[in-house]
Amino acid sequence: MGLGRARFYELYSNYLHACAHGQADAWSPGRSGGDHHPDWSAAVTALLTKLLSSKPASSYSAAASELHRRLGFQTDRASVRRWALQNRLAPDTRYKQAPQPVKRWQVRDWGALWQYDASPHAWLPSSLDKQVLLDLIDDATRYNTGARLYPSETLLSHFDFLSRTFQAHGLPLALYVDYHSFFYTHNPDAFTQLGAALHFYGVALRYAPTPQAKGKIERRHDYWQKRLPPLLAADQILELCGANHLLDQLLPHANQHEIHRELGTTPHAARDLALTEKRSVLRPAPACPWWPYVWSQRTHVRVGDDGKVPVHDQRHSIAAPPRATVVRCLRPDGDLFYLQHAPDPKGKPLVLLHCPVF
Repeated sequence: MGLGRARFYELYSNYLHACAHGQADAWSPGRSGGDHHPDWSAAVTALLTKLLSSKPASSYSAAASELHRRLGFQTDRASVRRWALQNRLAPDTRYKQAPQPVKRWQVRDWGALWQYDASPHAWLPSSLDKQVLLDLIDDATRYNTGARLYPSETLLSHFDFLSRTFQAHGLPLALYVDYHSFFYTHNPDAFTQLGAALHFYGVALRYAPTPQAKGKIERRHDYWQKRLPPLLAADQILELCGANHLLDQLLPHANQHEIHRELGTTPHAARDLALTEKRSVLRPAPACPWWPYVWSQRTHVRVGDDGKVPVHDQRHSIAAPPRATVVRCLRPDGDLFYLQHAPDPKGKPLVLLHCPVF
């Protein structure tokens, strides 16, 4: 009959209602009126075919989201699934992971705690090597403040990612991290270089005892692992530069248009509600002269008797006396700076030598 289960139970309910009022003999199911939905355009079906034919294939929800983002065409996951089954383009869903536990606890204010983690994965299609995704999510609103791919997880990649995100959104009160050596030392009175940079701008570190304790960011990793590789494969994006360009488009779309299952609203709406209710402790990134040097890899270097310091495979003269100790700052973009002393909020940086990357 071509009758769906929902329509069947609707008719059955109407029939029972008629019986209860003594109108069973006169009851008629009526006419449905037909399918009033317009046919999908060629652009919609072409994009769906591409997304669901790639290896790996996009999920139904990802395909629906891409239709909205790229073509402004709104539909739901169920409609995409129905179309995929009719056109024999349904991805293989026989192997499903067990549902992840939902963590109910969260902070109250926007910017009070950002969960931060790295996800190594073969993000690029046909790549034998793993790349790393650095990811930040606000604990209160689930707003994904930053996501970026790097060749590997290094101190410079953390510096680059955090400085970008803080300049775009502001400074949170704390980051929720694991016990990785980038964040944690066994001496409670000491900081790692990354911890010292965060401390310089008043960002604390809180440590999760297990991966399950920071389930919000772990579930976000799972979201990107299911969403990003199929899209990269469908669009034949094989380089990190193109992948990050795509991420820059996906991130605001996910924040503004995708309903979070725990909140029942979009992260963007949750953030706006927190701002309206004055539940925000986020601070703007300061116009600090130390900013480019705090977010750099620093080492102490002694000036040689010839008044020079090593720069890659050469030696350059520096405006410092022989045998003096200076601070070498390697920026994420490759620029080298030599400072007279380490970052100090009570002073200003004195650059003795700058060696840009050409």
